[in-house]
Amino acid sequence: MLRRLDAAGARAELTARVVPDPAVRDAVHQILADVRTRGDTAVCEYTERFDGCRLDTFAVDLADAEAARGAIPGELRAALDLAAGRIRTYHEGQAGVAVPPGIDADGITVRELTRPIDRAGLYAPGGRATYPSSVLMTAIPASVAGVGRTALCVPPAADGRIPEVTLAAAAIAGVDEIYRVGGAQAIGALAYGTETIGRVDLIVGPGNAYVDAAKREVAGDGTVGIESPAGPSELVVLADHTAPCDAIAADLVAQAEHGPGGRAILVTSQPDVADAVSDAVGALLDAGDVRDADEVRAALEAGGRAVVVRDETEALAVVNEIAPEHLEIVTTEPERLLGSIRNAGAVFLGPYAATALGDYVAGANHVLPTGGAARFASALRVDDFLRHLHVVRATEDGVRGPVGKAAARIARAEGLDAHARSIEIRAEEDDATVDGPTVDDSTVGGASSR
Repeated sequence: MLRRLDAAGARAELTARVVPDPAVRDAVHQILADVRTRGDTAVCEYTERFDGCRLDTFAVDLADAEAARGAIPGELRAALDLAAGRIRTYHEGQAGVAVPPGIDADGITVRELTRPIDRAGLYAPGGRATYPSSVLMTAIPASVAGVGRTALCVPPAADGRIPEVTLAAAAIAGVDEIYRVGGAQAIGALAYGTETIGRVDLIVGPGNAYVDAAKREVAGDGTVGIESPAGPSELVVLADHTAPCDAIAADLVAQAEHGPGGRAILVTSQPDVADAVSDAVGALLDAGDVRDADEVRAALEAGGRAVVVRDETEALAVVNEIAPEHLEIVTTEPERLLGSIRNAGAVFLGPYAATALGDYVAGANHVLPTGGAARFASALRVDDFLRHLHVVRATEDGVRGPVGKAAARIARAEGLDAHARSIEIRAEEDDATVDGPTVDDSTVGGASSR
């Protein structure tokens, strides 16, 4: 069921960087230009064209989200509350820990303050499945960061509705605005603003190839920030002879449920493990317990692989070159191998740490870099919603001392005499004081420092 590769084959096939489809890129470029020019009218037209529903308005009343929260089954509501609590607890642990101590020497002080962004755009996918978990994963870190307002876009169904469970998740997470808009047109509306949807400062959340291409384009033209490339999903399982083959097979099949374009990869030095997992994948799909089994099978045929390597060293090298979104280490000593992992979005250790736990309730974020982007990008975290402000204060002695002199010397070496003079004029003995009134810049703009 899983096509077999050796390490050389894995490097050739699995480490090639994702190149956006030119047809997707061109279509997205047209959609974004149209939304930028015609606003709500274009958004409504594309929603009818791609989602099959004509909407008079795509803004959702928050009362509908609260109603959905009360209407969903009690056990499901309890599960969402549990997930939200764990996600909030984990992300609250990130708040306030990224600010460096600064410098206070030679009359010059440098420190850093953080300020949350004003508006964040959140995207939760639709289409193949319903993703209340993505609402929690994007909205809760934004809330912990103190973002002013959050605006959520979700593709509507053909009847124009957003799934009740997704609305319930939005209510639980405290989303401020909800819109029945998906695809590249949603990204354009969030980035540029329309008559209905206000422009945001940052867009986060997973999506299909069109959403990913749109996020890249609006970020590339400097319109808005994005968290990281977020294309088709990926899982690599690094397994040894102790791994439970049926459980690994279930994880690979679960990965393929995300749809076409993704990857589900086993890496092992044990050929018998590769055979057993591959057989278990086929048996699971034949058992009739997987919805849309034919589509999952097609996804595995395209992106499912079993990479058989010579030893642990080669296995780790393959994993780091792939730089997967999700990595499971199912070996005798997973903690020992963790120290050798450099490139991965999220790592799951041991036979019980299914990737699906991280997708929903573990507390870590499931918005992760894909397509090899884990080489330079990270999981969505509170810091993505914060801006870091560098604050410099200087005394008269500081400007006259070695730091001021060094700055002027470097400026003249660069040929920027006015830069040097702007420092030297403050150091001249005859100058009156240039110190202004003392300002407590920990409260500038009404926000407190972290």
